[in-house]
Amino acid sequence: MHSDKLFSTNIEIRFRDLDAMGHVNNAVFFTYFEEGRKYFSKKEFEISDVSDFKFIMAHIQCDFIRPIQFNDHVILQMWVKNIGTKSFSFEYRLVDFSDEAMVYATGKSIQVCYDYEKDRSIEVPAKMRERLTRYLRQ
Repeated sequence: MHSDKLFSTNIEIRFRDLDAMGHVNNAVFFTYFEEGRKYFSKKEFEISDVSDFKFIMAHIQCDFIRPIQFNDHVILQMWVKNIGTKSFSFEYRLVDFSDEAMVYATGKSIQVCYDYEKDRSIEVPAKMRERLTRYLRQ
């Protein structure tokens, strides 16, 4: 996959991520996606505190392709698939560090922009839309 319009981060496989079968538990894949959103948000939305997050999770899914083992070197690749009026979506790929053709999982999530004080959804702010557009791949 071409690196333009692609956000990537290394994933650290922790001992606690493993299940009784010796591979990363399926629930942990969502945590890896969350870590990607966290690093993306810090970089692109300049978030420095949890109160700075202006969106909530509306939907997330994961397709498990191959197990991740403790000694695997994994990279999370993510990009923006869609930007709507009040929401945006990410797509994810967990790949091997040395061979991006080795895909462990793919996923999608939909985030809705949200005003926590007013307890309601809001339109995607202009600055956020501009930053998201940098990673838009359709």
